[in-house]
Amino acid sequence: MPPNDAQQIDRANAATDRVPVVFVHGLWMLPSSWDLWTAHFEAAGYVPVALSWPDDPDTVSEARERPEAFAGKTVGRIADHLAGLIDRLERKPAVVGHSVGGLLTQILAGRGLSAASVAIDPAPFRGIMALPLSTLRSLRPMIANPANRKRALPLTFEQFRYAYANAVSEREARELYEKFAVPAPCAPPFQAAAANLNPRTEVKVDCRNPRRGPLLIISGEKDHAVPWALANGAYKKQQQNSGVTEITELPGRDHALIIDSRWQEVADTALAFVRRFV
Repeated sequence: MPPNDAQQIDRANAATDRVPVVFVHGLWMLPSSWDLWTAHFEAAGYVPVALSWPDDPDTVSEARERPEAFAGKTVGRIADHLAGLIDRLERKPAVVGHSVGGLLTQILAGRGLSAASVAIDPAPFRGIMALPLSTLRSLRPMIANPANRKRALPLTFEQFRYAYANAVSEREARELYEKFAVPAPCAPPFQAAAANLNPRTEVKVDCRNPRRGPLLIISGEKDHAVPWALANGAYKKQQQNSGVTEITELPGRDHALIIDSRWQEVADTALAFVRRFV
């Protein structure tokens, strides 16, 4: 287990009077992208645990120097890795995830591992039929070449601007790119794009598990990578569950909504939902 994950889990297990909240990052990000959120949830009385994907480098600079560290990571492998870490928590956590992290959040909830879940701009899973052109354009740098499937690639600033930070100023987009953007595995975009063609896909969610727990989906109105059609598609699938399933759209927000200058609006929306249940 990565030392940072182990330290966070030990700390959460020692805080027996507080509920852990697990944060799951998405493509082109590291666990440190949640730093402002973890401080916010800590102040609200929870124990934050920002978990890594397998072999995540510790820092943005290290990640940019070693893109091969991300290569070959599939959705199933990442989900199993996160499930193994969550199993070490002595109290069932709330789980909050963004983008592919939002997809992973729903996979983990479908396994009954979450007390309450918030999936922000979640990547689609098998059964969601919409395939918006803006999503294809956002993923084109990775899925245009089949040989990329086992590789990891960074986004150029222009690609990041379109897919991630299209609703903020160019100055802020450049600041976010310099501070947060790292290479990402290409396998998850390939898996998401082909999920409805492959009955054995790893990109599937158990929406009916009665132990799934309450779920909130947050969508950014201006998100190019995961527009409303995909977020609402997940919501409609998740309504098959007997538990609470809600969705909200935040006006004027893009895919960078968890890291931009208005992050606290999103964090407070997630926090209010978690507070209702744990």
